[in-house]
Order: sequence, then C-alpha cells, then structure tokens
Amino acid sequence: MSYSHLSIIERGQLETLYRLGWSTRAIGRQLGRHHATIARELKRGQYEQCYVALPAQNAYHKRRMASVPVGKFTSELAAEVQEKLEQTWSPEQIAERRRCEGKPLVCFKTIYRWLYDRRLSVSETDVLRHKGKRRQPQETRGRFLVGTSIHQRPKEVRKRTTFGHWEIDTVVSSRGSSKACAATFVERKTRRYLAIKMPDRTAHSMEVAFGVAVSQYPQGTFQTATTDRGKEFACYASLEHHHNINVYFADPYSSWQRGSNENANGLLREFFPKGYDLATVTDEELAEAIDLINHRPRKCLGWKSAYESFMEELSHLA
Repeated sequence: MSYSHLSIIERGQLETLYRLGWSTRAIGRQLGRHHATIARELKRGQYEQCYVALPAQNAYHKRRMASVPVGKFTSELAAEVQEKLEQTWSPEQIAERRRCEGKPLVCFKTIYRWLYDRRLSVSETDVLRHKGKRRQPQETRGRFLVGTSIHQRPKEVRKRTTFGHWEIDTVVSSRGSSKACAATFVERKTRRYLAIKMPDRTAHSMEVAFGVAVSQYPQGTFQTATTDRGKEFACYASLEHHHNINVYFADPYSSWQRGSNENANGLLREFFPKGYDLATVTDEELAEAIDLINHRPRKCLGWKSAYESFMEELSHLA
C-alpha cells in the first residue's frame, strides 16, 4: 500500500469507530492502515480527553507547516543576488563567485528555484543562461494516485479495431487570464470529436462534463477512456463506478500515447488559438467549430468524415 497521510474523511471515520469502542487494530483493518498509525493518531488528536476529527486535522496542518525547512533564503542574500542579476550575471556565475570568495555556498539551482518562485526577479528571463531543458510552470493543483496504466489497456483498443474507446484531455485558456477551459473527447476508431466547456480545470468540473458527454449517446458508446495524469482526472474512480467504464492513464510526458486527442485539440486551436479566453466563447460557437471538424473528410477513414463513421458505428449499437 502506498504511503499517504490520513485525510479528513479517514479521521472522521476513526472518530466514529473509536467512539463505538473499536480497538486500534480493528480500526486499522477497517481503514486499511497499520494499527500503530491509528494509535499514534489517537494520541496526537486528543481534544478534551477524546479524539475529535476536526481539531486533529487542524493540528495536522500546523505540524505540516512547522515541518517545512527554513532554507538559506534571507533578505541580505536576496539583495546581493538580485544586484548581480541586474548586472546580467547568471545564477551559476553568482554561485561560483561566492564560492571563490569563501562565502556561504548557495547552489545555482537554488537561485533558479527562487526565480521560479518569484522570490527574485529579472527584467527578461529569456536572457538567463539555461543548461538542458527549461523548467515548465509548476503544477499547483496537487497530485493524486493514478489508476490503471495504459500498458494494461486491451490490444484491440490500441489497434482501433473496436468502437467505444475514447481519449480525453482539456484545452485551456491562456495561463493567468482565465480558468475557463473545455473537456475534449475523441473516439479512437471513428475520430469523432467532442468538446464541452468547463468553468475550471478541476476534477468536479471534469466529472460533470463527462456525464454530459455520456448522456448524449446510447449505452455502450463509452467503454474505456485514456487520459493524461492531469489533476482534473482525479475523479477517475467515480467515472469508472458511475459510468461502468475503464480509465487508463498514459505515461508522463508521453502525449503520443493519446495522439488522436492531441491532433484534434490542434484542429480546435484553428478556431480558438492559444491565448484565447475560452470564457468568451459561447456554446453555439464551440458547437459550430466542433461540427466543422467532424464533417471534414479524413484520409485515415477512407475519406469519410468522423461524423459519418461515428453514426455508422452507432447504428450497429442500436
């Protein structure tokens, strides 16, 4: 079992079971935790001589905040590094000169991290010398334990020989301008493309959008879904349970494993280029763009359109 901290839901269950007189071992078996973890949590979460979930959760957050290391960042060091950056020194030049002068060591990667965290600033980040791949904007929406790997997906899905297997992704507005985005769906065999607007890129919004997509078609149209590891797909267990499908996760940094979806999203960008605020796009405008894409003849479909191929498969279901 993968290690993870107790959640507020588990603490609520622990409180209820403890009040019912369950032992730590029985509670541990019920929650799938080691009995020592339960005993330690009961000792830490005592409130007025009884375990209460909410104060225990608050105490947990305080412990987490206190466990963060202080680090080397100080106002004096920041002022010195900032001065050198304004003189067009690179972070590596700053770090190595400090080493040569016998000053406390600061790794150049640490200086880059301070820049990415906006503790320091430069007028143009493009002028900084970078070695290797540049760092991408950090994911701030948290992480989750992904479900079934794409390597466990049936071969007929990969070979596109059967109908009802979808690739799912999101198309977002420009970073920082708006949270609005669109959930996009591509049926692998017919290349049928769907897009549904979402107010934000959260798991709840994705779950609602998926329900809207499924409700438009007869049972059996959605059998599997292949996604990336974005935080919006943390709802995968709920999708599998409520819609009776299997969700598979592609490998990190392997967009080619969902090539149909990536290609279709590129077609959508012809109508709404990168940087476009999707909050300003009406449902009618989005539907018109999707309709135009689905009615184009496709070479991979023998010059039939995705719409024609999809409706032919639906007739077999009926």
